Amino acid sequence: MTAIVTPFKNGEVDEEKFRELIEFQIAGGIKAIIPCGTTGESATLTHDEHNRVIEIAIDQVKGRILVIAGTGSNNTVEALKLTKKAKDEGADAALIITPYYNKPTQEGLYQHFKKIAESVDIPIILYNVPGRTGVCIDPATVARLAKITNIIGIKEASGSMKQATDIIGLCGEDFIVLSGEDSLVYPLLCVGGRGVISVTSNVAPRDMSALCDEFFADNHETARKLYYKLLPLCHAMFYETNPGPVKTALAMMGKLESGEMRLPLVPMAEVNRSKLKEVMEKHGLI
Repeated sequence: MTAIVTPFKNGEVDEEKFRELIEFQIAGGIKAIIPCGTTGESATLTHDEHNRVIEIAIDQVKGRILVIAGTGSNNTVEALKLTKKAKDEGADAALIITPYYNKPTQEGLYQHFKKIAESVDIPIILYNVPGRTGVCIDPATVARLAKITNIIGIKEASGSMKQATDIIGLCGEDFIVLSGEDSLVYPLLCVGGRGVISVTSNVAPRDMSALCDEFFADNHETARKLYYKLLPLCHAMFYETNPGPVKTALAMMGKLESGEMRLPLVPMAEVNRSKLKEVMEKHGLI
């Protein structure tokens, strides 16, 4: 699954390029796209833009793959409204980040997700990325939330295999644990992970999709080789703050006119851009 970028042109959402990127993902074998996640720069989209990006994704996909809408906020009422809107538009599921900045307790996290899940009848995937939010969902809290019928899984982006394996151990096989760290996708699959919500698949959808497909077809040696092929690219996507490198990479590939982002994000430093270009060339993407 791809945490898809939001293209901008002269400060506005570039709908034409967004639709083209969606087609590139579908052609690459990706099973789902996630609009308005971290990679989609949800933090700097207005509410109208946020809703429109999800509308475009659903319209362009037309049921061919899943659309999992990013609908999180550090404001429970706001997250609830975004989630309800996504459901009304026809999203297949919602990816909801932990509240950021206000740093709720574990009970606060539980009540936040419980309120949304009980208010909107849509499958919900929790999103744990403490490096960005300043708060981590404890595995025990995830296990409590997993008992709520429509909370079906978690995007685990703490970077900790202990965190991920504790969640898998506590929640059982029916709860979907997805890698939120591209560099850990193969190890996580090996301990019971069910897939990945990827940044790297924005530029290499076919390879990331093939890695997962080969793994679940029990072709583990092929999957392992694909993982190590992708690993330098996975690291390169985080030379600077995401989505700077991935947007720069897409521009190098001709998939975007530029890597335009919104302040406070700025273009990559030249030294990192050069390193990224070298990795892209070695992977055969440019």
